[in-house]
Amino acid sequence: MWLKLKPWVTGVFIAAIVAFCLYLVLPIQHKIKLGLDLQGGVRVLLQLNPTPEVPRITSQIQGQVEQVIDARINGLGVSEPQITTVGADRILVELPNVKNPDEAVRALKEVAKLDFKIIPPTVDQRANADKKYANDPNGAYKDSGPIVYSGADLKSAASAPSQSGGSWQIEFETKDPKKFGQLTQANLGKLLGFFLDKKYVSAATIQGVITDQGQITGNFTEDDTIRIANDLNAGALPVPVTVIENDTVGATLGKVDLQMSLYASIAGLGLVLLFMLVVYRLPGFLADIALVVYVLMLLGLLAGVHAVLTLPGIAGFVLSVGMAVDANVLIFERFKEEIWAGKSLRSAVAIGFKRAFTAVFDSHFTTIVGAGVLFMLGTGTVKGFAYTLFWGTAFSLFTATFVTRFLMDLVVDNELVENPKVYGA
Repeated sequence: MWLKLKPWVTGVFIAAIVAFCLYLVLPIQHKIKLGLDLQGGVRVLLQLNPTPEVPRITSQIQGQVEQVIDARINGLGVSEPQITTVGADRILVELPNVKNPDEAVRALKEVAKLDFKIIPPTVDQRANADKKYANDPNGAYKDSGPIVYSGADLKSAASAPSQSGGSWQIEFETKDPKKFGQLTQANLGKLLGFFLDKKYVSAATIQGVITDQGQITGNFTEDDTIRIANDLNAGALPVPVTVIENDTVGATLGKVDLQMSLYASIAGLGLVLLFMLVVYRLPGFLADIALVVYVLMLLGLLAGVHAVLTLPGIAGFVLSVGMAVDANVLIFERFKEEIWAGKSLRSAVAIGFKRAFTAVFDSHFTTIVGAGVLFMLGTGTVKGFAYTLFWGTAFSLFTATFVTRFLMDLVVDNELVENPKVYGA
């Protein structure tokens, strides 16, 4: 219902909202974040799989996986990633502006569990000669005995060129030098094997006591060592994951989609503004002003909360514009009926807004509820659509019943225009 505020208080309140929204939005190219469907990138849906050690996926396990993935993504240098839990055992990862999508996906799904084992020379020889045996968890990994050290005991890892040149290695630093020193001292002359996700990497003969630093050598490229070091620094995933959805959007396609969606939004908004002006004349013009305020409020919200705008989000925005116009149509039709019934302009405005309010509120409320359910239960782009539709509909209800009413009262109460024909009656 209409709030009984003094006109100057209402005017100052609306002006403050507009000023605050402009402050949040401008300059718009630096304030509104775009989703990967508008700037290119990768969207990956990961399924978390139970293991004998972790028989059930809990919210805590989801949180651990999310932390590890976030650390790995930061290591890749991806800006503004979006990582969200989906249901009880899935995680959605959105990476905008990814230069190497395949590398990013591989970094997400690898467990990166590093194991150190004292291995027999026969295992080393066979693993070097037989790739299948080296990569089989029931092959070299099983035949190498117990784990004597793990990647979780490492303080840090880094990619570095080997001393001999021409190849790359991973240099690591241990958390507990005493523990690693005791391990190497007890196994002098033996082979220390390195296994990544139960796959044989390489082995080195322990020639002296090693405490705080060491190297993992192998047939590595520079990219391999950077990726493995990043994974080791981020930590191993507590459970294995499977990629069940992998969508890649090129930067060029995203740019075209952004341009076309903006053109469509501007054209739709322009047609709505023209329609209201032609059909409802002065009230339509005032409704257009309220609609501009609505657009500023929604853009201000997106900029203020650092929301990510996607194509479905733009669709929700355009749909909520229709809701805003629908509210004004209902109000102005009631307003015209009151004028035709012989009411004065002031009475027609008061009665028209009052009688149309129930229908306007009900239509907006049902849309808000539907959008809220979509946001809570939906994933990915569905959330973007639901978010803009929810807040757009809420703002359209506010502007239709508050801003438009203020402008109508301002004109009628001050008798700025008294001819009923100008009001479309």
